[in-house]
Amino acid sequence: MGLDKILAISGKPGLYELTAQTRGGFVAKSMLDGKKIAVNMRHNVSILSEIAIYTYTEEIPLGEVFQKIKEKEDGGSAISHKSSKKEMEAYFSEVLPDYDEDRVYASDMKKIFQWYNLLIENGFTDFSKEEENVEKTDDKKDEEE
Repeated sequence: MGLDKILAISGKPGLYELTAQTRGGFVAKSMLDGKKIAVNMRHNVSILSEIAIYTYTEEIPLGEVFQKIKEKEDGGSAISHKSSKKEMEAYFSEVLPDYDEDRVYASDMKKIFQWYNLLIENGFTDFSKEEENVEKTDDKKDEEE
């Protein structure tokens, strides 16, 4: 399972795993308590694989940021999302030194750390899956040309 099956739903705590599609939306299972909820088109839903973090040069996919945190922590948990703003900024600048300080807020860092720790607690540890799939697709395109 890649980050393309993990959802953040506005107004709902934690992350959700996409389990099934319905006529008017889909069913998602909470990673916090395991409860299933029906999500319709009125909910504001973000897929983690579609989220990127601003840097001064480009936008870095969230999966890459998670991978950098994982490498820094040797697969363990990151700093708590309840840490002070200064602690979170210092930690985040170690993970992503060229992040855009004007466009990446402390609230964004808080979500990133909370989501990362939640994924690690739920046994989700491979954040590089999408990148490998993208590289394979790019290789096929090169062969065709």
